[in-house]
Amino acid sequence: MSYSEEFRLLVDAYKKIDRDGKVLLNNKFGNLVINKDTVVGKNEIKGFHIKHKSIKDGVRVGIFIDEGARIEFPIHLCFGMLPKEGRQVIKSEFFIGKGAKVKFLAHCLFPNAVHIEHIMDAKVYIGENAEMSYLEEHYHGDTGGIWVYPRLKGEIDKDGKLFEEFKITNGRVGVLNIDYEIEQKERSSCELLTRVYGKGDDKIEVREALQLNGVYAAGVAKSKIMLVDNASGTVLGEIAGNAAYTRGHIDCQEIVHGEGAKASSMPKISVNNSLAKVTHEAAIGRIDKKKLETLMARGLTEEESVSFIVSGLLK
Repeated sequence: MSYSEEFRLLVDAYKKIDRDGKVLLNNKFGNLVINKDTVVGKNEIKGFHIKHKSIKDGVRVGIFIDEGARIEFPIHLCFGMLPKEGRQVIKSEFFIGKGAKVKFLAHCLFPNAVHIEHIMDAKVYIGENAEMSYLEEHYHGDTGGIWVYPRLKGEIDKDGKLFEEFKITNGRVGVLNIDYEIEQKERSSCELLTRVYGKGDDKIEVREALQLNGVYAAGVAKSKIMLVDNASGTVLGEIAGNAAYTRGHIDCQEIVHGEGAKASSMPKISVNNSLAKVTHEAAIGRIDKKKLETLMARGLTEEESVSFIVSGLLK
């Protein structure tokens, strides 16, 4: 496994949100690192295989987990761009074999972004009795000059499990438009979790949709959005209980601080079988004034106090 200078620069950026950047240099871990339209580092391990090719402004990637494979350590994926301007398109497909179990840690890094567009178009196929966990954390720098479009289409076979988390709590967000849709077969389970801290004039839109198509399928869509300054956030959670004994729940929490911050939440639930059950709860509120004043009385600035409170809210 060899490393280019681009690889090492991305590792340095990776350390901004994960101090243990050395995992990308350890051959015990499977990994894939892409800068703009080039694969600058990869490490395949037993049970984990990668196919890739360059496309216009990006890379098409196929990720395969063998049937029955149990990957001991998380697989690290690092997508990003070092330049200040440009466009990156990642078209990815994940194939998780029957009975396999795998965890991915993905980081999307744009530390110098001034005018960047990032499009992530992913498809996920989780086999029978297979489990996949995908934790994705972003860092977009401090200017807000970035447009990010994560798209996910997923299929979970019977008894399969998916946990998907999207997180951006450091730096600016820019424009973020998340659109996830998962179809679930019998006895499958899915949990989608989104955690975002919007500042300045950041604009955040989240759609998470679950189609519970098989008996006893269960799904949860959770969103935790914090908005300050003039940031805005809109969350649309959708769950359809289409088969007997399916269970679904939407949980949306949005907190605003400052006169210009705006938030909205629109749950959309439906039941197409008399034995299905789908519920939702949504809350939009403000930071507790007493907590803010207490922290400021102990010497923190208002900005530091807000950041401290937010770190707890977004856990």
